[in-house]
Amino acid sequence: MADSRGDSAVPAEEAGRSTRVWIATPASAVPLRVFGLTPEERLRRSLARDGTYRIHAGPKPPAAAQGEAVAVLRADVVYDERLVAALLETRDILLVTGQGEPAAARVPAERLEDTVAWLAGDESSDAFAARSGLRTAAPDDLVPRYTATLRKSQPPFALPLRPGESATLEKQLFASSYKGVTDLVTRFVWPAPALRVVRVLAARGVSPNSVTVASWILVAAATVAFAGGAYGVGLVAAWLMTFLDTVDGKLARVTLTSSRVGHVLDHGLDLVHPPIWYYAWGASLLAAAAAPAWIAAATWISVVGYVVGRAVEGIFLLIFGFEIHSWRQLDSRFRLVTARRNPNLILLTLGTLAGRPDLGLAAVAAWTVLCIGFHVVRLCMSLAERRGGGVVRGWQAGAA
Repeated sequence: MADSRGDSAVPAEEAGRSTRVWIATPASAVPLRVFGLTPEERLRRSLARDGTYRIHAGPKPPAAAQGEAVAVLRADVVYDERLVAALLETRDILLVTGQGEPAAARVPAERLEDTVAWLAGDESSDAFAARSGLRTAAPDDLVPRYTATLRKSQPPFALPLRPGESATLEKQLFASSYKGVTDLVTRFVWPAPALRVVRVLAARGVSPNSVTVASWILVAAATVAFAGGAYGVGLVAAWLMTFLDTVDGKLARVTLTSSRVGHVLDHGLDLVHPPIWYYAWGASLLAAAAAPAWIAAATWISVVGYVVGRAVEGIFLLIFGFEIHSWRQLDSRFRLVTARRNPNLILLTLGTLAGRPDLGLAAVAAWTVLCIGFHVVRLCMSLAERRGGGVVRGWQAGAA
């Protein structure tokens, strides 16, 4: 990466298809940080993820050829990553914040000097747009609210960063990184402590993949403890793992450090470890003297039922292109308690606290069967709706 006060170099063969971007950094700018990053560093990471650009940063605009498009983004504004990508694909646009303040623009080079004056507040957005023939847009005009990857509808943002407001912006960024459809522990218990931990880790430059590796270690520790009948110790390790599973994803999103390797490590771990835990739990119960025969049945129902449940979800995703939990509000609410890892851990924990880990496993098996039945019915209903000419889509997608 080139010096932040000059043009970033790109290979000559890429220069023709790259876009010039100016990160407008006032000479008097105070180096404020959000999750350990200045707004300029955040912008550079967003741009690096979206493609190859000729990046210039500093108080003075770059030299641009006549007719060349230049994207101008203020270095004292924190942008929704979706908004940065949309701006770079839109021509002749003036972007304002939700409060109507100048935030960014993509303009022809001949309008660059006027745009600098507009960003400085020397002319109103309406007056400048009318005089220049440019279009004024708010974040909502460029980016749909619905985000399929996070399964929720949330407005895009462009938030000016001022002294004393870093903590407030961190809360907003953290909230925007949270999935809208998830289990009750992740949604209601983990957010507050996870925000505090993410702040500490981001400030120290800890990578999300390091947190994920720690999760893998805790999964192994919990498995060994469950298999040995040390249910309490195993549950402590398991719950700590579920907390770190929340932390690593949020850390990656708020610091813009998501990667393909991290995605595979995180989601691969989430996919494979729950049935291993159920099997280890059941195996330890079966190793006890005079273990009742139903424990073996409960163990295999929990293990196989997990696979069947994920398969039903996968079939829905393959057919309709989105997750079954996002279809109707009922499905999103049921996701809070459906037989996934965290709700099942609650059942195992309650059984252990009552001195009956066997009943905890039995509860997991029974709840797994009920949840499979619910999702199979919902899958059949969605197929019937499509056959009847209806459009099957997520209930929040209408807010796009």
